[in-house]
Amino acid sequence: MEAINDVHVSEPGLIVVDVAAADDEAAFAFHTALAARWATTSVERTTREAGQPGVRLRCYLGLRQPLPPPDHPGDPL
Repeated sequence: MEAINDVHVSEPGLIVVDVAAADDEAAFAFHTALAARWATTSVERTTREAGQPGVRLRCYLGLRQPLPPPDHPGDPL
């Protein structure tokens, strides 16, 4: 993964999320859950590190966006 740039976390509420998952499906499912609740950068692919299991994905969140109401009562996220 690339280094985190100062601009990525230059203000309160900006977050860098690095995901390690068993496969692409799990990584993209997690990103979809995040994107349903916060402003999130889009992601198109995961990366693999030679000799390491699974995949990695990086996205950026903006928590300053108001949260939408949950779709279902009791939704854990």
